[in-house]
Amino acid sequence: MTDLRPPLTLICGLNAAANAELAETLRAGDPATAVVHHDLRRIGEGIVRRRVRLGARDQLTTLELAHGCVSCTLREDLLPLLRTLSQRPEVGRVVLHLDEAMEPERVVWSLTNVLVGDRTVLDFLRIDAVVATVDVATWLGDATGDAALSDRGLHGSPDDERTLAQVALAQVESADVLALHGTAPDAWTAATTAAVLDRVASTAPRPALSTLDRENLLAAVPRHARRGAVADPHGTLLHGQPPLDSDCGIALLHYTARRPFHPERLHEAIDTLLDGVVRTRGRVWVASQPDVALWVESAGGGLGIGHAGPWLAADDGPAWDAVSPERRTLASLRWDPVFGDRAQELVVVTQHAAPSEIRAALDEALLTDAELADGEPAWRHYPDPFGEWHAEPCEDTETTRDDVTASSRKENGQQ
Repeated sequence: MTDLRPPLTLICGLNAAANAELAETLRAGDPATAVVHHDLRRIGEGIVRRRVRLGARDQLTTLELAHGCVSCTLREDLLPLLRTLSQRPEVGRVVLHLDEAMEPERVVWSLTNVLVGDRTVLDFLRIDAVVATVDVATWLGDATGDAALSDRGLHGSPDDERTLAQVALAQVESADVLALHGTAPDAWTAATTAAVLDRVASTAPRPALSTLDRENLLAAVPRHARRGAVADPHGTLLHGQPPLDSDCGIALLHYTARRPFHPERLHEAIDTLLDGVVRTRGRVWVASQPDVALWVESAGGGLGIGHAGPWLAADDGPAWDAVSPERRTLASLRWDPVFGDRAQELVVVTQHAAPSEIRAALDEALLTDAELADGEPAWRHYPDPFGEWHAEPCEDTETTRDDVTASSRKENGQQ
């Protein structure tokens, strides 16, 4: 059956000029393409500037929001606007040019789950690609540094504590295609950038932005691309065939274990997932919280820990047929007669840290044989530093794996 919904293309990236160039490339020569952009630079004042271009029309509107945050912008303006555009007969395609501070996966979650009236936006539009621009002169420094978005004036709200690295990596990990902008300052930067991208976004083609038009950009989207699908925190963590050997000092550690972490020892080991590490992503099983998986992400000295939902083996876990085929397959492969699908799995991309040292530190945080023998009733009484959570603003608008997040930045060598 032919899908009659107009296509929606998302553009993201930290470089405003590159994003604007890509948006213009997708718009060029097609009066039926609407380009939507929200500028969040004054969101702390409750002000967002919205620009909508369609054919010869170029409309700039200043919006005043009751709450200065990205979630409010999505709920109060962007989602209703996209639904309206999808119903206009002169609109054949929508390009959503995201602000530099926005992560596409969070936006797609809202497009998929937040009702506008009685329907969601994706009842009216279909995502055909998520494209991230990568400024090859600066991306490596952003992705491996510890600067905050606020240091560059890119924060999405006054209390946005995310680092540039967290956003830079989240953007490329969500993208179907990476459009490379500019040139690297030297061969080492070019090679190291490629080594990082090979490990965090191995399935995304990387054409040069200067060579693209709309047709060859969309043709570059892989056949099995995510096209905005929100990643299952209980799904596979390694996509494509990322290199497992070291290149330019960049290495990948795939850590797995079949016993729980002691909460206090895991907390002590957290620094190993920050120092000399480009990216950490994965789910952990903490003995004091045996019913739920915790999701761990780190980048640029920023750490996020949140609930990833219950294990299938938990008493209140989801029904087998209520989860994705991918999750069922993974659970079947590792099912334990006592602990079910509970397991540790982390993917760590390192730059200066030794993967062997990270593995050793995580192994030390696992329960000992004696602790394991004590059983779950004893584990539940362990002191748990992961039991306190700090909710994000407007947390009720999003319930993804990071709906409750604790964030920290490394300052002067201290967490």
